[in-house]
Formats: sequence, structure tokens, C-alpha cells
Amino acid sequence: MATPKEEDLIYDWNTHQGEIALSHKRVELDDETLRDGLQNPSVTDPPVEKKIELLRLMAALGIDAVNLGLPGAGPRARADMTRMAMVIRDEKLGLFPNAAVRTVKADITPLIEIVQATGLPIEAAAFIGSSPIRQYAEDWTIDHILKLSVEAIQYAVENGLPVMYVTEDTTRSRPEDIRRLYTAAIEAGAKRICIADTTGHAMPYGVRNLVAFVRQVVADTGEDVKIDWHGHSDRGLSIINALAAMKAGADRVHATGLGIGERVGNTPMDLLLVNMKLDGLTDRDLTRLAEYTRMVSDICEVPLWHNYPVFGRDAFRTATGVHAAAIIKAKNKGQDWLADRVYSGVPAGTFGMKQKIEIGFMSGVSNIVYWLNENGIEPEKKLVDEIFTAAKQHSRLLTDDDVWNIVKYYRFEKGGPVTDTLDEWKQRIKRP
Repeated sequence: MATPKEEDLIYDWNTHQGEIALSHKRVELDDETLRDGLQNPSVTDPPVEKKIELLRLMAALGIDAVNLGLPGAGPRARADMTRMAMVIRDEKLGLFPNAAVRTVKADITPLIEIVQATGLPIEAAAFIGSSPIRQYAEDWTIDHILKLSVEAIQYAVENGLPVMYVTEDTTRSRPEDIRRLYTAAIEAGAKRICIADTTGHAMPYGVRNLVAFVRQVVADTGEDVKIDWHGHSDRGLSIINALAAMKAGADRVHATGLGIGERVGNTPMDLLLVNMKLDGLTDRDLTRLAEYTRMVSDICEVPLWHNYPVFGRDAFRTATGVHAAAIIKAKNKGQDWLADRVYSGVPAGTFGMKQKIEIGFMSGVSNIVYWLNENGIEPEKKLVDEIFTAAKQHSRLLTDDDVWNIVKYYRFEKGGPVTDTLDEWKQRIKRP
């Protein structure tokens, strides 16, 4: 019997009626962890050495661009940005840097100075609010926003900066205002425009509507201008909205590690990449993606929750007998990919993770036999029975040390007094 392929064993309803990407181009990614991510009120701003480590990992993952920070935030921010720009330049990391600036010269001038000091082109992400509610709160008129925007873009362009024009709260802005602002920004020299779902308001169908509208605005100018999408997670829709933006024709999408950012955060870069990979939207090598999530968690002091999708501690753990039995049977067929998919919608190995079968009150004998074999211990029936009995008496999973202690007790009863430590036992009692 021929060995089946993955596509023979998994029917994908996501593509049942040909629901595939409308655009087959490679979508770029802009990592905002070190700018928008650090605006989260619960995170720690890491030292620049740690930021540089993260830059190297971004480059290894094939991320295209990185936001280095907000130069108008003060001397420390500017010093960190300068250092990171020099590393990107000297190590040829292949990351295209940008920086957030308000549409005022006071923010843009420090960025010009960083570019002059490093010789590295850095894109100015010039942002200003555009929605009616923001206009009302700020006592702005659309003409005032237009004037500030054009003056700032022209100033940046005259000083050699590429410009991405960002309208905050685009997803709640009037079509006529969006058209006026983007058209004027493009005429002033902006080479990118960014649609921002600043409050996490959008639904996927709204994203498609808005991206299609903006694409037409750009087309009407006759200029070669790229479109970015920047989303937030207030309604828990940031990932599906980012995918919707890609499929509607966005050229680049912004995201942050673990989704950190203002309030409940931004589109999570790690989970976005997972979904892009599984949806056929990227061919990037993502085997170091787990390392990326752990690094963001560590340097920004953000917990990586046990039930966080794909990268949380529990993502690929199971102690349920039925689940474990299916995984074990798949492994016994000698096909790792099969074991990775039989009870999981995400192949763990693709993202630097692995399946783990544990022992608990819902486990069967197969869990125990598998654990013992994995740890080099002969699964003798009496030992299996001892562990099975202990598991059923506990209200939680047995830890590895719990199981090792049962093994030690079993061997002690069988072989006489033992003075070894638990760690010594782990080495001594394994099969040769």
C-alpha cells in the first residue's frame, strides 16, 4: 500500500469553493514590537543589547521591515534607534527600518539626524488621526489635518526620507476624507500609505471593503504607491483582519511579537506567520518562530500563557487517552508529519515545537507505555500498573518527576535499598 500524502488525509474546507488569496504576491511584514509593542502599559522596555538580539532573529525569520521606535520620545529612544540602525547596516540584516513620527517637524528632525549619523535609509511613518470622532475631540478640521500632513511629508522628502503616511483610525474615517488625505500625501511624495485599525473596530468584510477602496484611490493617482495594513486586537479579530487585508491586496502588514501593544495589543506576528504558512501565503522558514516568541516574552517581561496558541506550554501537550493513542499510532507508522497532524490543526515541527504525551487522570495505558519507552525504561506490566493507579488518584497531571519517583519506588521495592538521588536514578535505571 502506497504511503498517503498529507493532502490525501486532510480535506481543507478553507479552500472548498476556491477561497484562496486574491493576490498571489509575496506580502511583506513590518515588525512593530520595538515601537507599538512597547506602548503596552504592562511591558518592560528592554536594553538595547536585547533589542539587537531580537532584530537578528527577525532577520532570520524573513521579516522584511522593523519599526525602530519613536525618535521624538527622548534621548534614550534616539540612542537605541541609532545603535540598532548601525547594527542593521553593519551586519547587513536585510531589515528595512522605519520609525514613527507625528506630522510635525519636531519629530521628523531627530529621525533625519539618525539617518545622517548612520547613513542608513529609515522610512518615516508619519501618522495623524483622521476619523470624525478624533477630529471632534481634537478640534481639528479636515483642512487642518491635510495641511499638517502635506507640510510634514514634504519636509521629510526634502531631507531624503522615504515616507509612509499613516492615517490613524482609518477604519472609522469617511471615504471622502480618506481620498483627500491619501491623494494629497501621494502628491506630496509619500511612497506608502498605511490603513490603520487603531481601535480594533474592523470586521473582516469591512477590511476588504476598505482595502479595495484605498486601492482605487491609489490607482486614481497613477503613482506606484504601496498599501500597508496596521491592526489592533480590541475585538479579537486582528489576525483574521490581517489575512483579509492580504487577500484584498495589501502589500505589507504590521504586527508585534505576542501581539503586545496599546491596550489589549496588536496583530501577533507569531500567530500571523503561523496562519500565513498554513494558508499558503508564505514560504518563510519558521522553525525558529518558537524562539522568537520566547525572546519577546523574556526581554519585554510578558507572560507566555500556558494556553497561548501554538507556542504556549499546553499547545501540543496531551494526557487524554484517546488523543494520545491516535498520536502514538501515527508515530508507530514511522511518519512524524502524521503524528504532528492527526490530532492537531497545526504541525508542531514546522514552528519549532513538538508533540508531548503526558500522564494524568484521563490517560490510558498507552500514555504510560509511551512515556516509559521515550525515557528508555522497560514498560513492565507491574510498573505500568503502579503508574496507572497513581495517575487515576491525582486531580492533575503527573509531572515527569512524579513518574520518575514512582519508577524509583518500584525499583526500590523490587531491588532493595537505594541511596541514589532522583537525577542519578534517571541515568542509572534506563535501558542500556
